[in-house]
Amino acid sequence: MRAFAMLAIGLLLGSTAALAQPKSAGAPDPKVLEDLVAASRVLADLGVVDGFGHVSVRHDKDPNRYLMSRSMAPGLVKADDILEYDLDSVAVDPKGQALFLERFIHGEIYKARPDVKAVVHSHSPSVIPFSVSKTRLQPIYHMSSFLGLDVPVFEIRDVEGPASNLLVSNPKLGAALAKVLASHTVTLMRGHGSVTVGTSLPQVVFRAYYAEMNAKLQSEAIKLGAVTYLTPEEAAASANTNDSLVMRPWELWKRKAMKPE
Repeated sequence: MRAFAMLAIGLLLGSTAALAQPKSAGAPDPKVLEDLVAASRVLADLGVVDGFGHVSVRHDKDPNRYLMSRSMAPGLVKADDILEYDLDSVAVDPKGQALFLERFIHGEIYKARPDVKAVVHSHSPSVIPFSVSKTRLQPIYHMSSFLGLDVPVFEIRDVEGPASNLLVSNPKLGAALAKVLASHTVTLMRGHGSVTVGTSLPQVVFRAYYAEMNAKLQSEAIKLGAVTYLTPEEAAASANTNDSLVMRPWELWKRKAMKPE
């Protein structure tokens, strides 16, 4: 009986531990929250996201935590909607709110890429055709030089088989997506959308927007005939220049998006 009682206690404690919520890293810098709210609204204003899509940022006090809103339309996000997650994408305090099904995109990328400080997932319309065709997304002008010369495509069937709903809704799929992303700045998701990463919120918003613009311009250029894409040297030189100019459009976009309602 004593052995049985000890086993029961052990199972109970193990179950409790498994369900325990992760500890908070503490209150983030208010500027980080402000920029995360602004990023959500800017992406909505720019047409990169609509009622769907999300943006996150790594916690400024602990790289093993990240911040993202509860499940809601990005253009409506306020500071009170921001939740803290560990890298397993478990909310520190969900506050009874619904969470994004695809939050595992963010947690698994943060695990795999210590250099990444912000992540955007979107279904931006001009990008999606490149996820389902043999034409690869390539940088057509200097503003999209960060794309590099080979934007990979995540094929969920390679992980889930033929009957998935195309959503990255568990850690296994998130890790597989992060593996395809590898060291790139953008990866497409076949029949779904894309993921963009950056070293800051202004940079990741910049990249998400100009990835969409590049896709639109590339589609138009293809209609005209043979396309001259950026060379490796041009892409590298332009990317360095653009990184130093990220704050110029960010300040404009943020001011417009955060006008008092």
